Amino acid sequence: MSTQGRYTITAALPYTNGPIHIGHLAGVYVPADIYSRYLRITGNDVAFICGSDEHGAAIPMRAKKEGVSPQVIIDKYHAIIKKSFEDFGISFNNYSRTSAPIHHDTASEFFKKMYEDGKFVEETSEQLYDPEADQFLADRFVTGTCPKCGNEEAYGDQCENCGSSLNATDLINPKSTISGAEPILKQTKHWFLPLDQYEDFLKEWVLVGHKKDWKTNVYGQIKSWVDDGLRPRAVTRDLDWGIPVPVEGAEGKVLYVWFDAPIGYISSTKEWAAREGKDWEPYWKDKNTKLVHFIGKDNIVFHCIIFPSMLKAEGSYILPENVPANEFLNLEGNKLSTSKNWAVWLHEYLEEFPNQQDVLRYALTANAPETKDNDFTWKDFQARNNNELVAIFGNFINRVVVLTNKYYDGAVPTPSTFSEIDEQTLTELKAYPAVISSSIERYRFREASQELMNVARLGNKYLADEEPWKTIKTDEERTKTVMYVALQIASALTTLSEPFLPFTSKKLDTILAISSNNIETQWNEIASKEVLLPAGHKIEKGTLLFSKIEDTDIQKQLDKLEATKKANEAENKVIEPQKETATFDDFTKLDMRIGTIIEAEKMAKAKKLLVLKVDTGINVRTIVSGIAEHFTPEEIIGKKVTVLVNLAPRKLRGVESEGMILMTENPEGKIVFLNPDEDNVNPGAVVN
Repeated sequence: MSTQGRYTITAALPYTNGPIHIGHLAGVYVPADIYSRYLRITGNDVAFICGSDEHGAAIPMRAKKEGVSPQVIIDKYHAIIKKSFEDFGISFNNYSRTSAPIHHDTASEFFKKMYEDGKFVEETSEQLYDPEADQFLADRFVTGTCPKCGNEEAYGDQCENCGSSLNATDLINPKSTISGAEPILKQTKHWFLPLDQYEDFLKEWVLVGHKKDWKTNVYGQIKSWVDDGLRPRAVTRDLDWGIPVPVEGAEGKVLYVWFDAPIGYISSTKEWAAREGKDWEPYWKDKNTKLVHFIGKDNIVFHCIIFPSMLKAEGSYILPENVPANEFLNLEGNKLSTSKNWAVWLHEYLEEFPNQQDVLRYALTANAPETKDNDFTWKDFQARNNNELVAIFGNFINRVVVLTNKYYDGAVPTPSTFSEIDEQTLTELKAYPAVISSSIERYRFREASQELMNVARLGNKYLADEEPWKTIKTDEERTKTVMYVALQIASALTTLSEPFLPFTSKKLDTILAISSNNIETQWNEIASKEVLLPAGHKIEKGTLLFSKIEDTDIQKQLDKLEATKKANEAENKVIEPQKETATFDDFTKLDMRIGTIIEAEKMAKAKKLLVLKVDTGINVRTIVSGIAEHFTPEEIIGKKVTVLVNLAPRKLRGVESEGMILMTENPEGKIVFLNPDEDNVNPGAVVN
């Protein structure tokens, strides 16, 4: 279990160009909150720090799109994000923003210290420039083909398809997102952090020092970068949105967002410390403080290579003890996408599932993408709630509270002699804090959440085996002991559930009247205290901790996603261009008749071909059609079709085909028979 100490916990600063979705929660904020809450209730000094990242190129991009100033964008989304975190119970000690004066001052001072110590390399280099917009292009204002995976929609700083970090000049066929023009190269002066000078430091610190205690996905990505050879990286750029570079000769330049954003952790800590009357420096400069960064895998290079190199170069800061980055969460089988609105937005969830924050927290934790990309489905969300939170956790608490009020008017009964099963159950209960602690401290939050549920399972099994609703009729003293033991388990759940289910823990605390009577049990005391709820203590009437989620609730969410999918398809629909003009004489040569398929069979050793017998009204003829992957022979017999009957015969795998059946394709890519009124055929579909 965690011993008392000082921790600085950071969660990746979210971009204020849109709200928070479940991918952000699963990858960063829920695990960071579980860890921080756990550390606090085990007696540690914790600074849980975050804030809005408001200087990324995505901000002015969004502002241009909406026809407003960047300040309007950051104010709007900072407010939405901050409130969402508060409503969801993310227990930051401080949530700041990088537009705050304290951050501008902190980032400027950090840069100047490194500048004065000669830690930067000043270079004049060629950067992409938009000749039509008459400005240098920030990385996010350039798109093109990724040189590593071929994705044609890669950004100038990163390919979101393969996750590679890029420079804008690496892109193949780049274009400006501002004007659509092909950018040119133009000289400009910038300051660079010479990462190549920190390779030996990174090898010693991470590849040797943290080989055994960092997650393999994090370690592997760092090793790949270092083995490939690090290169200097610009810390400034030409842009009018950001923190001005605080040296002479840098007019019109700002600090690169990747340089200023992680410094936001420091400035946010300063802001919190000033408000609380604390000294901020021990949280960043005392070697006894443990620094942990919670991030998604797309931020590994920034938090494990670049930011540590900055801290090392500055010279007075501690380095992170761990960076437990998670993989990505998908949604219903598809990659989460902000631009395509393929997401479950937190502020919308809180409106549509009021007072059910803990259900989403639990579902995301139980299915967290800790070692590989995972998929969130609404059916799994429903099952986690109905089959685990309601049927296991909620059921146990409800039975204990109802029976205590029914049998003893809400008073904890005085136990009689403990049986072997009673002793065994209490001993097992005392072991759970250490088990859950071990999982949390190794950043295995999925595992920890299931161990918490095992405590409720322990209680359910105990009640099912001892059947107090039966013994109350035959052995009142035995029933008192059983209910006393069950109430001890319920009390332990109040404490153990707090990191995972904070709203539920608070409800349970109220039902069991724990805080109101000053009988709280600390995490570490569950294993040592003989009594958690004393005999004679009065509990309150019960309320259900969780409620069943109905199929109709889930269908609404699935329908919402289906509407999004159709909207995206309509927006991205590509209509094939019109073919060369045909004359009237060309058209009159085509003889198209309505026919009926009277026989159909698969062609031997051909995956795509069906051999059809078609009654064209003229005669019955053989037609070979490449539709075997879309139809079975049985389902098309008797189907009326449109046939081009005067097409020159052609042999296909030894079978002479005497015509062509006209087909088209629907938006899902399914081949369908030509009938415009059926099968979702859209205007513009090509007849084949």
